Amino acid sequence: MNHPRIISLGEVLWDLFPEGARFGGAPANFACHAANLGAEVTMVSAVGDDQRGQQAIEILKGFKIDTSLMQVDPEQDTGTVEVELDSQGKPRFTIHENTAWDDLAWSPELASKISAADALYFGTLGQRGAKSRTTIRRALDVAKAAGVLCILDINLRSPYFSPELIRESIEQADILKLSDDELDSVAQACSISLTSDAASILRDIAKRFELSSVVMTRGAKGALFVSADETVDQPGIPTKVVDTVGAGDSFTAALMTGLLQGKDASRLIQDACETASAVCTQPGAIPGAIPGAIPETPETV
Repeated sequence: MNHPRIISLGEVLWDLFPEGARFGGAPANFACHAANLGAEVTMVSAVGDDQRGQQAIEILKGFKIDTSLMQVDPEQDTGTVEVELDSQGKPRFTIHENTAWDDLAWSPELASKISAADALYFGTLGQRGAKSRTTIRRALDVAKAAGVLCILDINLRSPYFSPELIRESIEQADILKLSDDELDSVAQACSISLTSDAASILRDIAKRFELSSVVMTRGAKGALFVSADETVDQPGIPTKVVDTVGAGDSFTAALMTGLLQGKDASRLIQDACETASAVCTQPGAIPGAIPGAIPETPETV
């Protein structure tokens, strides 16, 4: 499958760094990287009827992403997030509420697009708003009925998650991706003991929810992949870090596209780590996605 068809469903927003605004949101970052890696991507989200919303759609189009299902909300602003970086380049987020992506509406066109896709990406933060949560859950039902692969990228941002949200989201997924920072919260939400090693915990989660695989990123230490019959412990890629914003999203994009292209687990996880490592060497989550500019075709990372 050279050009897998992927739906990315969730928040599109702008990260407000001290030095200026940058296009972002995990599903949007994922969509741009997946398109960069050869996938045919449709972005499904909502932006405000404002300059940032218009810029976001133009940036997505610049990556040759299908924006036909992007919604423009005349009543809500495009989402924004205040971002501060610590001394290691790790971000701390303050997510503004009552924004367009919280009010994502269902449409028959979305159902048709999902049914023709190979995979659907979704996260937990995108379900913060009741209307968007209902739309995402309905989309997942359509995907399941059509046999479309669903990947959940856990994205825990306090206070916008609960044990119930974590469990219900995993129940809808075929593949789970999380970070080591999120492991404790996910295991506790799933009533899984933390006394075992990380690989055993991931296997327990996979077994309990009948997942085909679980993948955990570990920052500079690489990533851990588990399935029913395989474990891959991929060490980190030495990197000079500028910031880590979007690295996990690029990892998931490489994971999903590589999986749909038929790569074996070891190659898949190594490629995903190399992709994330490359993103850490530059400011911002996506090459070329700068305020007010439509990116040229970005270099593969």
